[in-house]
Amino acid sequence: MKNALLILAAIFLAPLAQAQELKEIKLNAPDKNRGTAVMTALANRASVRAMDSRPLSHQDLSDLLWAAYGVNRPDGRRTAPTAKNDQDIDLYVALPAGAYLYDAPNNLLKPVVSGDIRPLLAAGQEFVKSAPVVLLIVSDYSRFRMNDPDLSRLWGAMDGGIVSQNINIFCAAVGLATVPRAYMDQPKLKEILHLSATQLPILNNPVGYPLVK
Repeated sequence: MKNALLILAAIFLAPLAQAQELKEIKLNAPDKNRGTAVMTALANRASVRAMDSRPLSHQDLSDLLWAAYGVNRPDGRRTAPTAKNDQDIDLYVALPAGAYLYDAPNNLLKPVVSGDIRPLLAAGQEFVKSAPVVLLIVSDYSRFRMNDPDLSRLWGAMDGGIVSQNINIFCAAVGLATVPRAYMDQPKLKEILHLSATQLPILNNPVGYPLVK
């Protein structure tokens, strides 16, 4: 009986132990002077599924996250607008070693769970499994100051789309490859990432360096 209880305890505590194995990642300050002109980035914007599996540089990852949903003003407002500035979006970062939550005000990545969750984001599309980073855009519609769940979900989808567009334009401006996707194993991701009932995965963007032909 005692051994059985120890085994059960190990099973239930394993996810917590795994998350603790990951350490916070302090991000570089964003380089706000890089990239092409906006019109050039728009001209270059394309969905690219063929990407190198080598890791992004620390600066590229930092700049990518700031462009997606970073803090760009002293009052805490972001590079992407949200309905009524209710900031319903959470940005999860899937790396080979584990998943992190982007903490924009403190410019760091907070560990969520160790282990590779990219297969859950891939939903059968193989190229996603080898992308060096996959950004998962989640809307927590409970943050909207209203009592209309349907409208809140609509606004959350809108806000998530804007964050994804920021990712696409940044990648086009600096020569990274990405594609916005809605395919993913939502139920399993919600379980693994400990998402609440009001947190809805909206989109994901695999990001990497383009394959050199």
